[in-house]
Amino acid sequence: MLALAKSGVLGVGWTHRERAAGGLAGRALRSVLATGLVTALAAGWPPPAAHAAQGPAAPPPQYRSAEGARRVEGRPSTADAPLLEAGVVYEDTAAPGERVYRLGLDDASTVYVSAVLRPPAGSKVGYGDGLEVEVMTSGGRACPYNPGRAGLGTDPVPLAAAGQRRLEEDAACQSAGTYYAKVTRTAAKDSDRAPWPVELLVMREPAPAGGTAPVSPPPASPSPSPVLPGADPVARSGGTGFNDARALGSGVWRDDLRPGQTRFYRVPVDWGQRLAAGAEIAKARMTRPYGSASDGLTVSLYTPYRALVESKDASYDGQQAAVTLPGTVPVAYANRFSDEAAVRPVRVAGWYYLAVTLGGKVGEFTEDASPVPLTLRVDVAGGPAQGPAYREGLAAAGFGVGAAERAAAREGITVPEAVAREDGRSVMRAVAGAGFGTGALLLLVLGGWFLLSRRQGDGGPL
Repeated sequence: MLALAKSGVLGVGWTHRERAAGGLAGRALRSVLATGLVTALAAGWPPPAAHAAQGPAAPPPQYRSAEGARRVEGRPSTADAPLLEAGVVYEDTAAPGERVYRLGLDDASTVYVSAVLRPPAGSKVGYGDGLEVEVMTSGGRACPYNPGRAGLGTDPVPLAAAGQRRLEEDAACQSAGTYYAKVTRTAAKDSDRAPWPVELLVMREPAPAGGTAPVSPPPASPSPSPVLPGADPVARSGGTGFNDARALGSGVWRDDLRPGQTRFYRVPVDWGQRLAAGAEIAKARMTRPYGSASDGLTVSLYTPYRALVESKDASYDGQQAAVTLPGTVPVAYANRFSDEAAVRPVRVAGWYYLAVTLGGKVGEFTEDASPVPLTLRVDVAGGPAQGPAYREGLAAAGFGVGAAERAAAREGITVPEAVAREDGRSVMRAVAGAGFGTGALLLLVLGGWFLLSRRQGDGGPL
């Protein structure tokens, strides 16, 4: 690689013509491309499968943390509990027990506090392992509709839950002031007791403008057997978690899963729209005539604020398995006031997340180096409808669906890819600006040289 760079093949050796023409823009662009190629090759591109025979499979990639996440250390009680700010992603660790954080809330927004627990690969877990997130007053009383809960099964996979302070007339927890978020990790008797990474996020949903938000939920229920698309699948590789989930829209999508792996996808669902999704895993390469995993395939749906909407699983014997989630009700602000647990979470437009897990036990009877084919069917139907008018914009708070979200779903990009694309545009703008500035300087120099030559030829003063 160093020899290639020195030889100028990667554009590091500059020609006399480029220097004479003031080619700063060309050099900058070549430098960017060369750096990118060197980085890609150093990172292992192209992938080993493209130029080497398959060997033992590497462990599934771990959950990707958010860029710029802040370290924080929760406390066992409210004393000295650290402050969590809205819109900031935090990283902590959690052993079995409670971790407490402080919140400074206004009286004009609904606030969601989510936690994503990430047991390391190989951790021993069971059905007694779980996560609770509760928002409570400074007096220690839980706010209404708390805590948010989620539980593990037999696989150490990412798990998310969210607590809330919901705006509602004549309800508790409506005043501004100090509140606390309590994150509790529960553990089965024989489960791993070591601290696990946990990701924390506070999201603030502004209050609707006066009188614009209905409080009576629309008369709708989840669809138990939605009709899903049957088109030819398109390849889309899922992410490791909420931060790099692959964007999808309506359609049929193809991916691969290894035993114990969870893939994350995100779907923009606007006001008035329903989301229906299902997953299928095909025949695997078996290492023995028979095998079975009771929770071989699991599909979970999460809200834009990372609360669990629905989760279903199916057994898998290496031949075929499928899970179809009930179709959601149309997204509506008033759903939060519903008596139905499956309706209340579908309350705000934005990115909804699908997590698909292939059970670790599947690895006991399938080839380790051969991933299992996954087909994901997604249908977003209805709308979009007019949502409530908010006092502040939803997009800045991480909610809502606009042109950027729809474009991301069409193109299938992740958040890190979108950031890299924007960084690339910034580089190109800088390169273009540098090129323009260099060109202008070159014209001035040439003009001065031309005038100087004329004066010398005419015998004029220098």
